[in-house]
Amino acid sequence: MTPSYGGLALEIVVPVFNEEAVLDNSIRRLAEYLTHEMPSTWKITIADNASTDRTPLIAARLSELLPNVEYRRLEVKGRGFALRNAWSASDAKVLAYLDVDLSTDLAALPPLVAPLLSGHSDISIGTRLGQSSRVSRGPKREFISRSYNFLLRRTMQVRFSDAQCGFKAIRADVARRLLPHVEDNGWFFDTELLIIAERSGLRIHEIPVDWIDDPDSRVNIKQTALDDLRGMVRVAGSLVKGSIPVAAIYAELGRRPIAAPGRPSFFGQVIRFGLVGALSTLAFALLYLVLQGPFGAQQANFLALLLTAVGNTAANRRFTFGISGPAKLFTQQFQGLVVFLLAWGITSASLMVLHSVNLDAAPGAELLTLTSANVFATLMRFVLLRLWVFRERRNFSRSGIPLTAALTSAGRVS
Repeated sequence: MTPSYGGLALEIVVPVFNEEAVLDNSIRRLAEYLTHEMPSTWKITIADNASTDRTPLIAARLSELLPNVEYRRLEVKGRGFALRNAWSASDAKVLAYLDVDLSTDLAALPPLVAPLLSGHSDISIGTRLGQSSRVSRGPKREFISRSYNFLLRRTMQVRFSDAQCGFKAIRADVARRLLPHVEDNGWFFDTELLIIAERSGLRIHEIPVDWIDDPDSRVNIKQTALDDLRGMVRVAGSLVKGSIPVAAIYAELGRRPIAAPGRPSFFGQVIRFGLVGALSTLAFALLYLVLQGPFGAQQANFLALLLTAVGNTAANRRFTFGISGPAKLFTQQFQGLVVFLLAWGITSASLMVLHSVNLDAAPGAELLTLTSANVFATLMRFVLLRLWVFRERRNFSRSGIPLTAALTSAGRVS
């Protein structure tokens, strides 16, 4: 685990904000453990992001008294910001971070950083959700954590099991490549980094940990959960738009041949379709209200549906059903327009029924009727898109094995 070049092997960043109660004891414990158990060179950096209590005084004193302990003062709050700032300035081969409460047993540190120092892996994370992990925490936080990670795996097509455990490490060269593309500076920082890393073909090593919940944790669970969900939507949009250069990162650091992500599971498709549908419905409503005055109800309905249908089909093709590239693009757009015509027929019929009952229906009543009809039309769209427009097509050999897989195992496809 000792780097051959003789430089600093490991820098552990401990982000803190108003941690005067636990900081001294935690840093002394960590330094003592590293002194006796870590064979490679190491340094601890206390990254204080805008503390207002005695944390700065305690941290400064620790940096003076303990060897290999440094203090870094930042005037901006945010765990992600603290990690980004400290990691970007480091000259260590491997960068890590721990939560200041040291909820994770420190015995997991050597196996956390070993695969990175050896060059075997790119990122290493502790997981509280592994079969051999031992975790002590309340049922509420356990349920929230498992639900979040389940949703993350199903909607973002990732395989790592625990995005939120405050016990992670990354090779410095990998961090320098990924950090410019991580936008979040708060609690979602870890998750965003891991999503980009996995989608870029990097190797993420997981180790089961022993973890004891800190009863004094001041994390706002509700607000953090909402921020995480918003972050997932933002990162998904960036991946769909191609603004995150995963192919370029793979070309430089990737561990496997890059390929299109696998088709999302049914649950993932439902969630993604719902997100696209919600945005499309909002766009439709706004367009209808703008167009209804100059064009009338029926024409406004048609134009609003047409404009949103094109964007909806494109978004569902890439985001919901995991299809990219030009193959069958125009065919699928045409089929999407056929589905649009069916949806338009349903909503037009609903307007005809409304006007047969009330010839002078107000725009609000028309919008309510159209929105209700769109709920049914949306269900129909999902079924048709999944089973017809974007159905999974596979060529099978006579043995029942997918033909591409058979050719690969025979050595005819690289």
